[in-house]
Amino acid sequence: QVQLVESGGGLVQAGGSLRLSCAASGLTFSRYAMGWFRQAPGKEREFVAAISWSGGSTYYGDSVKDRFSISRENAKNAVYLQMNSLKPEDTAVYYCAADRYSGTRVELRQYDYWGQGTQVTVSS
Repeated sequence: QVQLVESGGGLVQAGGSLRLSCAASGLTFSRYAMGWFRQAPGKEREFVAAISWSGGSTYYGDSVKDRFSISRENAKNAVYLQMNSLKPEDTAVYYCAADRYSGTRVELRQYDYWGQGTQVTVSS
């Protein structure tokens, strides 16, 4: 079956950086666009970033633009989220998701598979 496993979360001070990874199995990874979403306590899950099949196209949520970077390595069935200049409001559980559509989409319902999430906590 399809599995998406996130890693790399943790506790970091404001202004610091973290790199999240998502390892995929059970699917033809290069045929799926990938996305990162996050959910803070008491809030709805929100779009963070997405990357197309080939990695040639990326898209970011307004709150993370210019601070976060999404990338992928199809040979390793992996997608990454480099997070710089972290802020306390970035604190959330971060999820990776797979979308069988080729491009970058932002709606949760458009994604077919989800990981279990990794906690990111940014202290002030």
